[in-house]
Amino acid sequence: MAYIHKKKIGEKTYYTLRISVRIGEKVIAKDIEVLGTDISNIKIDDLEKKHSKEIRKSYYTIKKFLEKNRYEEELKNQKLKKQELLTTNQLIKIESTKKHYQNKFLKLHELTQKDILEIFLIRFAVNTTAIEGNTITLKEAIKLFKEDQIPKNHTTREVYDLTNTKKVFYELLETKQEINKQLMINIHDKLLDNIDERKGFRNHDIHIFGQPFKPTPTQFVRRDLDLLLEWYKKNKKQLHPLVLATLFHHKFESIHPFSDGNGRTGRMMMNLIMMQNDYPPIVIERRNRKEYLDAMSEADKATKKDLKSNKQEYLKLIEFTTEQLVKSYWDIFLF
Repeated sequence: MAYIHKKKIGEKTYYTLRISVRIGEKVIAKDIEVLGTDISNIKIDDLEKKHSKEIRKSYYTIKKFLEKNRYEEELKNQKLKKQELLTTNQLIKIESTKKHYQNKFLKLHELTQKDILEIFLIRFAVNTTAIEGNTITLKEAIKLFKEDQIPKNHTTREVYDLTNTKKVFYELLETKQEINKQLMINIHDKLLDNIDERKGFRNHDIHIFGQPFKPTPTQFVRRDLDLLLEWYKKNKKQLHPLVLATLFHHKFESIHPFSDGNGRTGRMMMNLIMMQNDYPPIVIERRNRKEYLDAMSEADKATKKDLKSNKQEYLKLIEFTTEQLVKSYWDIFLF
């Protein structure tokens, strides 16, 4: 396997093209070319011409490394404005995805953009529903969306779970509507179409099995949503969009305004906030479900006394969301 090796010595970063080979139980690594200190001068097509045999199987991995690190290095040399609850390193990673998204992705032919967005949508739909227990696999979802092939041995609820997610996501791509309570209801109702007949905000108390937090009592749901929207309006120009989207998602979940589908609705709204601020959307992967819920639980400490706060308890959740954005973006939107 070939890959770019990155090593920092003092203040300088050095790059080499390295190959690794497994011999028995050992993995032997060897540098086959020194690439210098300026990543902007490293061209994958030049490397492929000289090392085609070594690079062929690892072409995409190397391309992703070069593109991602090139954008991050560019932003390191810029003075980024400090942002509440974000480290400089997190900010560089987030802004590099936005810069690539705007400079590269949004300049592609509209049909190419559509193809890539469909890849994102399939990944998003499978993962956001799987966090809530849906068992349809990525392979089955691809056949469902691309070939209209209904997966076997799954309930109609699970199928609607995915198809509803697709429909709502594409609708939100076009919307410029300000976030309000009616938009929340519309998103939720469409996500739960043919799944749950209970429409609108819940009129009964709920308990989340296996989770320690207590959702807002029924009689205070609308009041707490008003507080959340007040907080959103106050902070949408003050907080970085990723922080805004992350905190909004958590505060929304702490209210749990619907009988079912709160997580799916909250993650959809999180992505709506990202896209309305010209940032790429995020996939929270189902394999990271425990880490995600742990980070949400840590953030619960921030909302126990004040739904409108921006507190340090959110740092773990913000770090998690940043990691998910960076991973899903460079995995999906690099072409």
